[in-house]
Amino acid sequence: MTDLTTPPTTSSEAARWAPGSHVLWRYKENAGNGIHICRPVTVVRDTEDVLAVWMAPGTECVKPVMADGTSVHQEPLATRYTKPRALRRGRWSGTGVLKLARPTEPWSVWLFWDPGWRFKNWYVNLEEPRTRWAGGIDSEDHFLDISVRPDRSWLWHDEDEFVQAQHAGLMGAGKAREVRAAGDAAIDVIRSWGRPFSDNWPHWRPDPDWAIPPLPDDWDRTPVHVTS
Repeated sequence: MTDLTTPPTTSSEAARWAPGSHVLWRYKENAGNGIHICRPVTVVRDTEDVLAVWMAPGTECVKPVMADGTSVHQEPLATRYTKPRALRRGRWSGTGVLKLARPTEPWSVWLFWDPGWRFKNWYVNLEEPRTRWAGGIDSEDHFLDISVRPDRSWLWHDEDEFVQAQHAGLMGAGKAREVRAAGDAAIDVIRSWGRPFSDNWPHWRPDPDWAIPPLPDDWDRTPVHVTS
């Protein structure tokens, strides 16, 4: 079995996070500057080729909800992106998620398992290429997603939300075309079974000694590179 936890030495290793480090995986609000999703994660691998992180079950995260506290996905699609929202802390339920991000690609690939470590699927999250800072990475979600089953079949997801977000003014027509093209590029990778799908990640397991990283009080802090 390929060792997926020990990264090769790189010339820029000093600038990278060591396995076991705790960082934040964050998303900016669409058409805004604030952070509305924050997930503390543990670094599995950080090289010039890929950043791999583990979000453990029970991790305390921040997510958007409607102003009355109900889930965003319980709100009718027509008003989902126009009604006021709030932020809420909560624990990630279910099994954990392994997230893989390759530099410059406008998507990340997430791996899900059913209980008992039965591999369930990959999930391609279309998003802005990630910006690294000392405490983690920041991106912006692009609504459209793709799931990939172990038999290599794939399926688009959230196309209705993708269209509604454009109607609500959260994404312009030009950006929408870029996102759709990025999805098509991701499908090309799936069809050719390129990386990371061809890697051995479904057989990866977290270090049992890893503690769940805490959600810091300043989870929404502005990175130094933004203010310098």
